[in-house]
Amino acid sequence: MILDLDIGNALSKWRLKDPINNEVRSRGSVWTSEKWRPGRDFPDLNTIEAVRISSVAEAALFKDFLDILRCEVDNIHIARSTRVALGVTNGYEDPRQLRVDRWLGSLAGYQLAGGCCVVDCGSALTIDFVLPGGRHLGGYVLPGIRLMKEILQLGTRNVAIELDSEAEALLAPGRRTIEAVNHGIYIAAISAIDRLYLEVCARENKALPLLLTGGDAKVIAGGVHAPHAIWPDMVYGGLEACFPLTAAERAGQMSGAPNVPELINLEAMKASILLNK
Repeated sequence: MILDLDIGNALSKWRLKDPINNEVRSRGSVWTSEKWRPGRDFPDLNTIEAVRISSVAEAALFKDFLDILRCEVDNIHIARSTRVALGVTNGYEDPRQLRVDRWLGSLAGYQLAGGCCVVDCGSALTIDFVLPGGRHLGGYVLPGIRLMKEILQLGTRNVAIELDSEAEALLAPGRRTIEAVNHGIYIAAISAIDRLYLEVCARENKALPLLLTGGDAKVIAGGVHAPHAIWPDMVYGGLEACFPLTAAERAGQMSGAPNVPELINLEAMKASILLNK
């Protein structure tokens, strides 16, 4: 079996993939700060042939976990942000400063669509752009909707903030404080995505497919205006593209890859920007 790991600052996700038929057998998650126990928090390591890792965890914490893996598994692949990979040129002055999950998402999006805007809707809301031809422009990092909720709770002590409503309801003016906070957070997130997507595409004179991933992608997608697709396994797709271990992966197949979304009309996009200025 292949163990794929997406280790975040707060939550870490794993999946177990059959190398013969290329099917995902199981999935799970664990808090990154906890001590992980094989066989309980993730699969027994004696069943694992190879491990692929994307990690943004603190170095000391990651080293402790890596030591556990190396006791049982020899074939371990750790993704790093590099200057060039899979036809994409990193837009950062120091490529190592680009978080590896953003890099893997950009690589996966480029393999799928040949140019894209990738939005990761996690604890941070990150937006990256890759042009056709593989030039990564860089991107934007904003607080995600959960992080904005936590920040606002510092100033709204007795307001329990929830974001489980339908997107249509979240766009309406709130008639209670809890609603006003929820809806304001939601609109701040989708407005940032819409505006930055339009601005960058217009500046580059190129409409790009918009791809969403991350734990809050589904709720955010309900309010985003540009045509888009949700790809929950986008970081895993980047791991597959960088370290293909199955026949299907070597043939270019990435798990859960969606159809490429249609492109917004560029002239209509520019007109929309002029109306909003």
